[in-house]
Amino acid sequence: MRFRPCIDIHNGKVKQIVGGSLKDEENHAETNFTSERRAGYFAEMYQRDGLSGGHVILLNPPASEYYGETLKQAEEALAAYPGGLQAGGGIRADNAEKFLDMGASHVIVTSYVFQEGRIRWENLEKLKRAVGKERIVVDLSCRKKDGDYYIVTDRWQKFTEVKLNRELLCEIGGYCDEFLVHGVDVEGKAGGVDERLARILGGCGNKNVTYAGGIGNMDDLRRFQEITGGRVDFTIGSALDIFGGKLPYNMIKCYT
Repeated sequence: MRFRPCIDIHNGKVKQIVGGSLKDEENHAETNFTSERRAGYFAEMYQRDGLSGGHVILLNPPASEYYGETLKQAEEALAAYPGGLQAGGGIRADNAEKFLDMGASHVIVTSYVFQEGRIRWENLEKLKRAVGKERIVVDLSCRKKDGDYYIVTDRWQKFTEVKLNRELLCEIGGYCDEFLVHGVDVEGKAGGVDERLARILGGCGNKNVTYAGGIGNMDDLRRFQEITGGRVDFTIGSALDIFGGKLPYNMIKCYT
């Protein structure tokens, strides 16, 4: 189990948001923290501290008036730490290689794979052919509905018909190197781990998995390790002191 750092970029700024609040309309998000520092600063810090496998996420769609500045920030981060960070947000087969050329170790994909409420296997095949499965992270971020977890797309705004379970993890595992899973219902709230989701992820075998959502203190982290058996990596955003929270980054960065 290791810490995977994050750089979330929204409206051209490094931010931490409440995940379920993100809306494309008027570029809205309920914001926990907005940094005055640029994304490259955080990338350099993660490199200096020997933290690899983190992610840079572009939270604006290409149609947004802020997308250009958001992309510029992402480019700065990837250039500052080449090969040390993954990139996500609007990734498709026809632009994935561009992000790898910018310095990303992997591309993170959701909406391109899950369209019209279902899995588009042909798009997974296209992406696999374009960059190779060893450079792909499939984002299986999910929300609860009717007692199950469903994959959500388009910056977590749209439910699909696809349930997150161990069978799905096995099916998609042949197309990617890793999974990234945000528990959107608890993301950005630092109110505790989604324990049922963590148990599902802890039993998914030998695939690298990173969980995000709700870890707010050391007790939460210890509980997460207990539930997952230490088999799942984690990321923390809003709760860290570098993003306005109370949990010391210098304590968490030791999980490498």
